[in-house]
Formats: sequence, structure tokens, C-alpha cells
Amino acid sequence: MSAKAPVNKWLVTLSVSFGTLMGSIDSSIVNVALSQIRSSIGATVQEITWMSTSFIIATVLMLPLTGFFGRLFGQKRTYLACLALFIVSSFFCGVAWSLPSLVFFRALQGIGAGLLVPTEQAILRQTWPPEEQGMAMGLFTMVITVGPAVGPTLGGYIVDNFHWSWIFFINLPIGLLGLLLVWRFVEEPEDVLAANRAAAELQRRNIDWAGIGLLWVGMATLQFVLEEGQHHDWFESRGITTCLLVAVFCLAAFVLRELTAVAPAVDLRLFKEPVFSSGAVLGALMFFILTSNLFLLPLFMQELLGFTAMQAGEALMPRTLVMIVMMPIVGRLYNRISPRVLIGVGLLIIGVGVYRMMRVSLDTGRAEIISSIMLQGLGTSLLFVPLNVVVFDKVERARMADATGINTLMRQLGTSVGLALFATLMTRYTAQAQVGLSAQLVAERPELYERISSTMSSLVAGGVGSYEATEASLRLLASGLQRQASLLAFNQLFTLSALLFALALPLLGFLWVSPGTKPAQQGPKAAPDEVHLDVEV
Repeated sequence: MSAKAPVNKWLVTLSVSFGTLMGSIDSSIVNVALSQIRSSIGATVQEITWMSTSFIIATVLMLPLTGFFGRLFGQKRTYLACLALFIVSSFFCGVAWSLPSLVFFRALQGIGAGLLVPTEQAILRQTWPPEEQGMAMGLFTMVITVGPAVGPTLGGYIVDNFHWSWIFFINLPIGLLGLLLVWRFVEEPEDVLAANRAAAELQRRNIDWAGIGLLWVGMATLQFVLEEGQHHDWFESRGITTCLLVAVFCLAAFVLRELTAVAPAVDLRLFKEPVFSSGAVLGALMFFILTSNLFLLPLFMQELLGFTAMQAGEALMPRTLVMIVMMPIVGRLYNRISPRVLIGVGLLIIGVGVYRMMRVSLDTGRAEIISSIMLQGLGTSLLFVPLNVVVFDKVERARMADATGINTLMRQLGTSVGLALFATLMTRYTAQAQVGLSAQLVAERPELYERISSTMSSLVAGGVGSYEATEASLRLLASGLQRQASLLAFNQLFTLSALLFALALPLLGFLWVSPGTKPAQQGPKAAPDEVHLDVEV
């Protein structure tokens, strides 16, 4: 008879990482190719943004249903189906013939990508033994970190040297390899399979169509508001206001439905556990703050310090490199140093990095910016690896897919809300600063008169006519005012980040498992690292 081969945790990790890496790369890789794609298919600047919007909305719709599909079809089958859909839709994105077709296939790609990240996390949590969960989450966090960082650089190289369609075609060989590896090496634990079979029977008899419908309408309208609100002047637009009201109503009804349904599609009762709920909220707040900072930094470097897009990207790269190096190391340290110490030190280092960004000016040098970014990268590594373990410590293995889906959704919402809020505040703060500074430009101020006269004299001495010199002096003054207004706006936003960071700190008190309490997460015993093959006995 055939004996079942022991699961090799390293091969499982490698297998599920291919699809997750592609999904995280595709969330950012198209941003650098929008101009070429727009010219190729004849779309306007406003229309082409639907490429990204459709992908994100589709992803968000699928995230909370990770456990639902895992129970119905099994986690391995769910992962394989989503990866296959991602590969097929990637091909059709590359051969899209119009904007509607491209938006449709990007939405399909988002549906496939939506379940890859949380399903991989659930599989890794159930595959690695309890004493090695830190290393498992270190590797997982490294994979999902590399994607968004590598995406723009890889996309830029492909667009510069090949046709834009290759940013999608490159997914095909990598995805097929991932499919083969997952089919061959990933196996679901017997206890999880048994629990899912029992839950699936109840779920099939009582499919929560109402809950799924309310969830999809609520999340789609909410994500639309967050993605498009800035372009439509928020609540000055009747469409945005209507969508927000629909989102609030549907999501409130969804929560009530899930708490009373016989077999809820999304297990919201997970939030009854303080460790999970506080960890999920803390993760969302950290993504809110950190992604907002990553949105602000390139703008600051390019608009005020004169960096090129390439130089801004190079300045951000050390952060990613620090995280790639540190996350496996933190995973190794997880069982040797208390998670609360790692998380506390990580938050402290992130706080120092955020505080340093509050003090930026027009004289800030490249080295100072890079050092602040590297501090944030180091702190993020120390924070998220143990947080990705601790947040699930009280979650049973059979509910792991539900928990990872909800946790990933919370972080995606934190990212979307942060980007929408900070983009809006950037515009408002800049306008307010301009008004305040303009009020200081009065003719009676001698220093203003001296500055304009000095600029005019220099231009006239250089051969510029008197009238042209006057016009140029005023333009230079207006440009300087605009830069100062932008600087004040950046300083306000970096200060807001620091304040939000401080407000998140009390959540740490809920994260710790009580001494002597055994976590609900139970895993297999550590398996040898070598590969085991099926043998005939």
C-alpha cells in the first residue's frame, strides 16, 4: 500500500509563494505603464484609472470570503482555481483590444488575486509547526513586501524595453510553475479537512446569499468612494454621496445578517477574541500610516527636493532591502525573544522614523531621508512578523482561512482609507497654506520689496528687459510661495502620521496571550527539511 508522504514545509512555502508574489506585484506594476496603455487603447487619463480601480475592488470583494470558499472546495483547490483564473485573465489583459475589455479582465485578475494572499497565509499557518510560526510568517511577510516594491521597477524595465502587454504575459510561465508545485506538494491537514467537510455540509444547506450580496454591494461602493472620491470632489458629487450611503447601509445590514445567519459566509464572531480584533485593527492602522508615508515621500522628493522618479525610487529601495533581510531573521528570533518585545521595539523604531519625517525641510539631504526610510523598514520588520503570528494565536486551525481573509481585508481597507484621506488633506493643506502665506505678501513689507528688486536687478544685469525681469521676478516669487505652502502641507501630514501612530499604541495592551494559556492554534510536529516521496510499503 502507499504511505502518504510527510509534508515538507519548505516546498509548500515555495509553492504557494509564486502566485502570491505575482498577485502583489500586479497591484502596482501597471502604474508605470498607464501612459503607454492609454495611448495604445485610446483612453483618457480619467478612464485609464479604472484599470487599477477594477482590480482593487474585485480583490476587496473576495478577501472576506476566503473561509467560505475554503470550506466549500478546500483551501488547496481554492488556491489552484484562483491561480488558474489569475493566469488566464493575465493573458487576456495582455491581448485586450479596448478599455472595457481591459477593465473587465483586470477585474477577473483581481478576483483571482484576492484569495491568493490570505489562502497562502492560512496554508502556511496550518503547515508549519507551532514552534516555527515566526519563521513561516517572516517568509510570508517578505513575499508580500517584495511585490509592491519590485512592481514599479520591473514594470518600468518591461515598458522601456518591450511592449506593455509583457507586464501581463510574464505571469504565464511563473503562474504555471506555481500551479504545478501547489498541485504536487501542498496537502491540507486531516483535521482541517474534516472540520471543513462538516462545515461545508451545513453551509451548502444554508448558503448565505443575502450576506454575500450585502457584502459585495457594500464593499464595492465603499471602495469606489475611496478610489474615486478625490477625483469627484468627494461630497460635492451626488454619486459619491449616494455610494457612501449605500455602503454604510449595506455593511451595517451585512454585520447584522452574519451575526444571525445559520451558516454565515464571513465569520465575524472572530472579533469577539480580543487578541485577534486588536491585532487586526492595529495592523490596519499601521498600514494606514505606513502606506500614507510611502505615498507622501516620493511626492516630497520629486516636487520639493528635485529628485527624478528614478532617484525617488532608488531612495525608497533601501527600505525594501532592509525588510527582505530582516524578516527571516526576525522569524528566527521569534521563539527566542518575547513577541511583545519585538513588537514594542518595532513600534519604537517606526515612531523614530515617523518623527524624523516631521522635521523635513527644503534643505533636507538625501542621506537623512534614506536613513529615516530605513528606520521605518527595520521597525516594520520587527512589528509585522510577530504581529502576523500573535494575531492568530487564539484562532482554531479550522477557522484560520476566515481569520486570514478578514485580517488581510482590514489591512487593505487601512491602505485605501489612508491614501484617500492623505491625498485629500494634501490638497487642502496646501491651499490653506497658500492663503496664509499670500496674506503676508503685502507691498508695505520692505523685505518683500528688497527681494523683488534684487531678483530684477540680477535679471537685468543678465540682459533681460525691464518688463520681462518684473514678470519673471513675480513668477519666481509665486513659485517660492507654492513650494513653501507644499512644505507646510507635508509637515502637517507627517505630524498627523505621528499623532495617529501614538493613538494606536494602546492597542498593544490587548495583544498578549495570558501566561500559561495555550493558544488555540495547534500545528504538526516539525518535519525534516529534506523532500519525502511516496513509497510503496
